[in-house]
Amino acid sequence: MGILKRVLFICTFMTFVSQSFGQSGTITKSDTSGVYRLSDVVITATKSNTSTLELANSITIIDSADISNSNKINVFELLKSEYGVNYTTQGPVGTLANISIRGGDVGNTVVMIDGIKMNMTSDPANVYDFANLTVESIERIEILRGPQSMLYGSDALSGVVNIISKKGNGQPQVNLFAEGGSYNTFKGTLGVSGSEKAFNYNLSFGRTRSEGFSAASEKYGNIEKDSYEGNNFVSRLGFDFNDDSFLDLFLRFTKSDADYDQNGGKEGDDPTYKYNQEEFVTRAEAGFKTINGLWDQRVGLSFYKNIRNYKYDSTLYNPDISRSLYDGKRFKLDWVNTFNLPLNNFLTFGFDAELDQSTSQFYLLSSFGPFESVIPKSNVSIVGIYLQDQIKFDNRIFATGGIRYDKHEKFGSAFTFRFAPAYIIWATGTKLKATVGTGFKAPSIFYLYDPFFGNDSLKSERSFGWDVGIEQFFWSKGITIGATYFNNRYTDLIGTDENFKAININEAVTGGIEFFLNTIVTDELQIKINYTYLQTEDKGEGSVDKGMQLLRRPRNKAALITSYNFLERANVTFEFIYNDIRDDKNFSTFPATRVTLPSYTLLNIAAQFEALNWLTVTGRVDNLLNTDYEDIYGYATPGLSGYAGVKINFQ
Repeated sequence: MGILKRVLFICTFMTFVSQSFGQSGTITKSDTSGVYRLSDVVITATKSNTSTLELANSITIIDSADISNSNKINVFELLKSEYGVNYTTQGPVGTLANISIRGGDVGNTVVMIDGIKMNMTSDPANVYDFANLTVESIERIEILRGPQSMLYGSDALSGVVNIISKKGNGQPQVNLFAEGGSYNTFKGTLGVSGSEKAFNYNLSFGRTRSEGFSAASEKYGNIEKDSYEGNNFVSRLGFDFNDDSFLDLFLRFTKSDADYDQNGGKEGDDPTYKYNQEEFVTRAEAGFKTINGLWDQRVGLSFYKNIRNYKYDSTLYNPDISRSLYDGKRFKLDWVNTFNLPLNNFLTFGFDAELDQSTSQFYLLSSFGPFESVIPKSNVSIVGIYLQDQIKFDNRIFATGGIRYDKHEKFGSAFTFRFAPAYIIWATGTKLKATVGTGFKAPSIFYLYDPFFGNDSLKSERSFGWDVGIEQFFWSKGITIGATYFNNRYTDLIGTDENFKAININEAVTGGIEFFLNTIVTDELQIKINYTYLQTEDKGEGSVDKGMQLLRRPRNKAALITSYNFLERANVTFEFIYNDIRDDKNFSTFPATRVTLPSYTLLNIAAQFEALNWLTVTGRVDNLLNTDYEDIYGYATPGLSGYAGVKINFQ
C-alpha cells in the first residue's frame, strides 16, 4: 500500500469513528472538567508547563505508572514500543543501545536528564548510549518528535527525549528492590526519599550484574558469554523557599564494566574485548517568579563528564591488538524566562552557553602495521539565544512559534525556527495540528580535530521537517486516536572524501505515518495501540547506497500494550512489538555487503502483586515466543527469559 493510500485510509477510519462515537462523546468548551480529564502537562515542548491538549507537537509521555507496571529495569526497554522510535542493540545488557526518531540517525536525538544534555561529546556522532540508564528514581519520560533545535540547539535534528527524576515528598520512605532471573542476572536498588518542611530529597543506589550471552550471535558459532556489571547513584535535593522560588541539585554517577565481541557474525567471539565506562553529571537549578508571578525565571548550571576505555588483544580469529580512551566533558549555562502576558500570550526568552571538551587516544596494531590517532584536549564553544511565543484565541486556536540563533566558534552561525499551530473543534472533540521547523548539528570534536579524518572547515548538518495530523477525543469513553504524516530532509550530512577526510556531502529524506489509539476501557483496563510507517532514502552524491533505504529502519512497526488491574492489588501488562524487515550491512567483510534482517514479533508479559502494604512481588517474561531476531546483523538478542523480584517500602 502506497503512503498516500495509507494516509487516506487512516483519515477515513478516523472520520468514521468520529461520526460513530462523536455524539455520545460530545462536549462543549465550557465543560472544562471533561476537556482536561485526559490532558497531561508537559514541559519539553515549550520549556514551560503546557497542556498537551493545546500543543501541535507529536509527543508521548511515559509516566510513573507505566514505568512501574512494565517491571522493566532499563529506560531503553521502555522506549522500544513507542511509535516513531527505532532502536538497536549489540548484544546482552550493557552493550551499546541506541534509539533514533522518525528515521534520523542515532546522533540526531537530544537526550536530556533533569535539564542535563547527555549526548557524548567524545563520540564522533555525539550519540547517547542507553545501556546504563536504569529506571530508578525516574518520574516520567517525554518523547518529542521532529526538529527541535529552536529550543534545544545542536543535535536536535529528529527529536528530544526528556527524562525527569522524582521529587521527594511527604514522610521519609525507604525503598528496596531486588530481582533475579535469566542469564544469571541480578538487579538491586536502595532508595530513600521524602521531605521535611521546605527541604525535599530523593536518593537511590543500584547495582546490576549479568553473566549475559555471546554478543556475537550463537547461530554463527559463537559461544563465549559477555558479562556486565554496573553501579549507579542518583540524587535529587531541593529547597522550596516559597511558592515562587526554589533551588534544586541533581547528581548522577554511573560506573560499568562490560564484555564486547568483534563485528558480530562468524568468528566474532573475543574473550579479551573489554569495555568500561564512568559517567558523572550534576546540575544546579534555581527558579523564581516576580511581578506577581507574571515573570518566571529558571537558571541552570550543568557539568557532564564521560570516560570510556576499550581494549582487546590478539586471539585465534582476530590477530589485532587495540587500546582506546575517550574522555569528554561539557559545561553549560542556561537561562529561561517566561512572561505571562495579557490576552493568553506566553512569551519565552532563553539563553544558553555550552563548552564541549574532549580528548582521545586510539592505538591499533594489525597485520598492516601500527596505527595511532591522538586528539589532544580540544574545546568547542557554542552560544545560543531564542525567542518563543505561545498564543491562544477563543480557547480553540493555539499556536507556538519561535526563532533561535547560535554562534559556534568553528563553523559560524546557525539560524533555526519552529511554528506549530493547532485548532480544536470542541463540538466533535477533534484537534487539527501541524508543525514545521529546522534543526542543526554542530560537527563533533572528533570530526573537527581527528588527525586522520578531521576537517576544521566542516559546516553544521541541517534538517527541515514538517508534519500534519489529527487527533480525535471521545471524552466520555476515554478514547484518544491520532494520526500524523511527517516528512524530514537532512542536508550537509558528514561523510568522507577519497582521502577519507570528513566533508559535508551526504543527504537523506525520511517520511511516513504515525498512528496511535489510547483507550481507558474501564478503571481497571487500559489499551494502547500504535503503528509507524517509515519510508527513507539515501540521497548522498557518490554514495554506494544512493536511492536505497537507510540502514536499520523498519518500514512497518507496530505495538500493543494492555494493562489490567485486578483484585485492587495486582496488575498484569502485555506488550506486543512487531518490527518489519530492515536493511543492514555485514561489516565483518570488506567491502561491507548489504543484507536484509528478517521481521520479528516480540511478546513480553509483566505482573506484580501487592502481598502486603509494604511488600510487592514482581515478575516478567521477555520474548515469550522465544523469537530469534537481530537488531544489528551478526549480533545476538535475548531469547525467552524470565525474572522475579520483590519491592519493599518502609515509611
